[in-house]
Parts: sequence; structure tokens; C-alpha cells
Amino acid sequence: MAKLRRGYTTGVHAVVAFEKALEGVMATGLCCRVTTHKMPNDDLDVTKGCEIVVTLSYHRSDLTLNPLSHTPYTLGTLMLYAGEGVGVVTKAGLKPPKGYPAINPTPLTAIEACYRRWGVSQRRLYATIAITEGEALAKQTANAKVGVMGGLSILGTTGWVKPISSTAYLDSIATEIAFAKANGYTKIILTLGNRSLAEGQSHYAKEQIVEIGNFVYDALSIAQKQGIAEVVFICGIGKAVKVAQGYQNTHNRFGSIDFARLKHDIATHLGIEVDTEMTKTVKGITVQLGERVGDFYTLITHQSTQQIQQWYPTLQVTTHIVQ
Repeated sequence: MAKLRRGYTTGVHAVVAFEKALEGVMATGLCCRVTTHKMPNDDLDVTKGCEIVVTLSYHRSDLTLNPLSHTPYTLGTLMLYAGEGVGVVTKAGLKPPKGYPAINPTPLTAIEACYRRWGVSQRRLYATIAITEGEALAKQTANAKVGVMGGLSILGTTGWVKPISSTAYLDSIATEIAFAKANGYTKIILTLGNRSLAEGQSHYAKEQIVEIGNFVYDALSIAQKQGIAEVVFICGIGKAVKVAQGYQNTHNRFGSIDFARLKHDIATHLGIEVDTEMTKTVKGITVQLGERVGDFYTLITHQSTQQIQQWYPTLQVTTHIVQ
């Protein structure tokens, strides 16, 4: 198997570009703009290959800002704004404060350390971090739901984007759960897939719903670590069977449904013999079950809930399977 590629976070790219731009402006006294492209990696990350642009100048008029009104970070004599394509935080509950650029604490601290390392300018300096097409890319994320408007966030904790662990996606899940909790929601709705999301939206507030992809175990772990007391887990029957069989991630690359086991469970609990050789899909089995399909859904609901509670005994869990 080929070795999966790691990559640097948007925060690392922004810090490196900032240092180069700072070197240029302090050496010449002129406006300096540095562009970097986020290196490719094998993570689920909408920012792969995106263009990150840092601009520094002694004149604020040289900068192009995110048009949403916001307060810059004041780092000594440096004023750091959100450029085009970098979001502005418009709701409470995120790590960056409301009304400021969506730049996480770790890259922000690194930028300040870099600025001080070079020697703080006696004159006021102005800077922006921008992401080309960032506002369009942000539509593929949950930024708008949590109140990051007009672009993407500058993220990063360790500096590395790790493949398989899908750091960017898990960071997004953690952010959404923290946002929900900060806004008073102690019950979190975790959804897998578009039909599950639509089901969740018909019963719950959008702020408490978190799309978790296939990351069932990881999302539950994040919820528990953040002190969430109650979780409603919404998914389709196929994903529910995988969870019932102990799969922590429901993506096909982590394994397929054990149909021999499923056949045994149906026979043991429902007293029905299904032909798993005739079909290798859960939907096909539901057709065989006919009028007993409701009992099958009840069985899998119970088993998946039981499995989740084995993983996380302190979480109050309700499983809801979309039919």
C-alpha cells in the first residue's frame, strides 16, 4: 500500500507566508504580498491546493479586506485583518472571538511570535490573510452554520494535516459540537448522510445538528470529551448495521457488513431465515423480511445503541434509523 501523504495546515502556510512578507516590508518599507499554495495530502480537506495570500503594509489602504465589518487582532503595533476569502466570526462559541477574523489561537500565536522575533516595528503595520476563492470553498463546510461568514478559517493545532484521521473533518466536528454547547444545547444530533440530515432538520434546531460523515466513534469521543450528556444518532439502516457490528468508521475502506453474522442475528432474534447468498445488501434483506421489516429495524436500533453505549457508557444515546 502506498504511503499516505501528510500536509501542513492552513495555519502553517499562513505563518510561513507572513514571515516572508514581514521580511520584505521591513527591508523595503513597501507593501509586500506573499502567496503560497497548500500542499496536497490524502486527507478529506476542501482547502487542498488552495492559494493563501498574506499582505503587509504600513498603509491600511493597500489592503483588501473581507467586506464584513470586523475588529482586527492587535499584536503590538500590528493590526491583523481578515482578507478576502478568510471568514469573520459572527456568533459566539468559537475559539476566535465574535467580530474578529476566523484565525485560530495557535496560528495567531505563531504570527505574533514571528512578529516579535523580527523586532516590533515602531510604526503601525497592517496585515491581511486571504484565501483565493475562499468564500466559494466555505460553502462546502459548516462555516456559515457556526457563524463564520465570507470565507474559510485559518486552522491548525499541531501544524500537520494527518491522512486517514481526516484532521480537517474532525476539527470541523469538534468546532460544531463546541458551538452547539456554547449556545446552550446539551443534546447533540449526529447525522450520517443527506437523508439523515434532512430527518434531523425536521425535528431539531440546525445549530445542534452535526454532520459526521462516517466518523461515528470519533464524533462520539469528541462529544463526550466536550461534556455532552445526550446524543441522538441518525443514520440509514446500512450504516446502523455496521455500527451494530462494531465498526467505528462506516466507510467501506474499513470493512464490509458481515452478512453471515447478520443472518444469524435475524434468525436468533426474529426467528426468520433470510437468504444472504441471494442478496448482499441490507436493502435486499429488508425486502425478504416483508411485514417483519419493522421488527428488523427495532433489532438493529437496539444493537447499534447497545454498541455505542459499550464504547461510551456515560453518554445517553438514542439511535434513530431513517426508513
